[in-house]
Amino acid sequence: MSEVAERKSGEPSALPSPKPPKRVPIARRRKSMGNRITPYLFLFPGIGVFSLTILFPIVKSLQISFYKWRVLPGIPSPFLGFGNYTRALHDPIFWRALVNSGFYMLVTVPPQIILGLLAAMLLNDKIRGRGLFRILIYLPVITSWVVVTLLFLYLFSGDGGFFNWILKDLHLIHQDVQWFGSRWPAMIAMSALGIWKGIGWSMIIYLAALQTVNPELVEAAAIDGAGAVRRFFAVTIPAVRRTTTFISMMLVIGGFNVFIQVYLMTEGGPLGSTEVLLTYMYRQAFSYLDFGYGSAIAFLLTGIILVLSGVQWRFFRPSEK
Repeated sequence: MSEVAERKSGEPSALPSPKPPKRVPIARRRKSMGNRITPYLFLFPGIGVFSLTILFPIVKSLQISFYKWRVLPGIPSPFLGFGNYTRALHDPIFWRALVNSGFYMLVTVPPQIILGLLAAMLLNDKIRGRGLFRILIYLPVITSWVVVTLLFLYLFSGDGGFFNWILKDLHLIHQDVQWFGSRWPAMIAMSALGIWKGIGWSMIIYLAALQTVNPELVEAAAIDGAGAVRRFFAVTIPAVRRTTTFISMMLVIGGFNVFIQVYLMTEGGPLGSTEVLLTYMYRQAFSYLDFGYGSAIAFLLTGIILVLSGVQWRFFRPSEK
């Protein structure tokens, strides 16, 4: 009744006044802002070094690939557009180098994956001398490429090398094979080096992945009557699927980036028959000082690797149900 009387009398009813917004203390606001900025302050030095040593050279190389780049200062560099790229697509030596790089990748990647996984399976069990065998298999990975390349030069020597001696002793050949005298024997010798040196790396990655395999699944499969081979394909392979994706992608990238053993063993010869993409790029850039064409080859190689990595990712990724 009192509210009605107040309305009739024309006097406005008393409404609750809104509470004033709480003011955040200045010290707290400064502390909150400092917490947001602090991570970036720690990241800035690393990002700066990465930008100067990685990003800037990439961008500069991309720019150089569109020019007939002149090394000497003061001499203008003609702009060619995509001329260096079209030149590569019409260059028979470029295609030969691409085939050689692809051959090396196809020959070396599957054995490194298969043998690395088998070695990891064997050395994952508790056996005597397990640590020693792990070290021996991983030792080639940390050995210098130059050292092992010189070793394989001796093993594949055409004048009484170790492998020629073995093949003669088995009566498979009657005279020494000149491994580095022609294209495909040289590619086989260099691929053998890549396989031998990379098995240990795959083994270590797979050993880490095998630690995550649920032992209860293995025991359940064994109780159901699954043998060792069946358990391997039904339990172990699906469990290390993502690891296999990572290993295969890294090995494909490494296969196309083969350089040291080719350069030291054959220098791309004879007559450029064992040239791979990186040695051909290196020769164009630093032997002939054609940095524009060398940069174009580098970015074509990058495009090939990106495409192959995308295909591998789609092939190995788990199916969505």
